[in-house]
Amino acid sequence: MKKLLICLLAFSLYFSCKNENSSEIKNKSVTTSTSEVKAAEFAIIIHGGAGTILKKNMTPEKEAAYKAKLEEAIRVGYNILKNGGSSLDAVEKTINVMENSPLFNAGKGAVFTNAETNELDASIMDGKTLNAGASAGTTTVRNPINLARAVMEKSKHVMLSGKGAEIFAEEQGLTLVDPSYFYTENRLKSLKRVKAREAQNAGKVDTESAYLDFYDADIKDSKFGTVGCAALDKNGNLAAGTSTGGMTNKRYGRIGDAPIIGSGTYANNATCAVSSTGWGEYFIRAQVAHDISALIEYKGLSLKEAAKIVLDKVKTLGGDGGIVAVDKNGNMVADFNTAGMYRATMNDKGELTIGIYEQ
Repeated sequence: MKKLLICLLAFSLYFSCKNENSSEIKNKSVTTSTSEVKAAEFAIIIHGGAGTILKKNMTPEKEAAYKAKLEEAIRVGYNILKNGGSSLDAVEKTINVMENSPLFNAGKGAVFTNAETNELDASIMDGKTLNAGASAGTTTVRNPINLARAVMEKSKHVMLSGKGAEIFAEEQGLTLVDPSYFYTENRLKSLKRVKAREAQNAGKVDTESAYLDFYDADIKDSKFGTVGCAALDKNGNLAAGTSTGGMTNKRYGRIGDAPIIGSGTYANNATCAVSSTGWGEYFIRAQVAHDISALIEYKGLSLKEAAKIVLDKVKTLGGDGGIVAVDKNGNMVADFNTAGMYRATMNDKGELTIGIYEQ
């Protein structure tokens, strides 16, 4: 009997230790899946819009121009981060380069509304404080991302719009321009093509006709030219920003996801920084940027896993587009469910990647 009791005790201890070891292994696997390993001391990622970007439609000269501008923009932010600057400065100055270029649907290259005007939106967010600023529907502010940051840092509000936003911009000493500054011939031609097709589709209420009312192949999908940036600095602070001219042929003061915190832009030092580009109505409904952060924070997913789940949801709803993001450990993701997305990344080793077409 004594021998039997000793055997049972040994047997019990064996399985107790085995269960503890199994629990330990399980916990370790959870930690690994949340990407706790530091990937980079600092990092920056940008996009210049997603859509039907096909190599067969792109001349070598045009492709080279886009790549050169993407590199110029990201190197501005990279140099700020490399020299110990803040992620907010890197995001703002990087987006300025793209806003000042007619290649993108932001700032100088903004698309036209149905009324043949240019109405610009932007937002920025500080991952350290969760402070944020945005502007919508401005027509005279040269760099809307600068206005978004001024709203964040120098007002009691998060979003200002229209004439009020422009008055505030003037009070803050931001550069104002005549609305004609935003005029570009190719954008106006795009509007005219879209309006002509809209007239042909008059009376149709199907999804494809509604989609084509804003689409022009000459500038990808006309609603997808948004620019954005996400960055991590040496102090571990994340930031993200987004700027756009919105949709070609938009009416009634339409505002998309770009200036909406949680949809087009989100940053949180506990998780990641995200900038979106796509069909804004769907990105608003899905709260894309915040949802990616939430999946990381509450479910322990990696940035890559979270981005895929959220973009799949957007597609299920009927929309498309893409995101760029960087997490608190310097992991970067550029994901999209369209034929292409202008994008670039740089890490703390100075490694540069530039992409345009499908991954």
